Amino acid sequence: MGSAYRIGEFATRIGRSVSTVPRWEAEGRIVARRLPSGQRYFDDSDVRRVLRPGFDAARRRVVVYCRVSSLGQKADLSSQVAAMQQF
Repeated sequence: MGSAYRIGEFATRIGRSVSTVPRWEAEGRIVARRLPSGQRYFDDSDVRRVLRPGFDAARRRVVVYCRVSSLGQKADLSSQVAAMQQF
């Protein structure tokens, strides 16, 4: 089976907060295994699946903030917005 990770260890390995793991489980995005005691655990295959590119792509959003310091730089703002829209 490899290594078994409790929620905290799993969260650390995938670079997410501990509160994210139960939320993802409730949403059906991941499935935890259970010990006979009822304790949830994850293994290396779960870590690989979550870290695989595209796991979270459908839910990700990108927020872009453009600003200038003065009215005289308004043309710069337009070019910033255009560059971010193209990106």
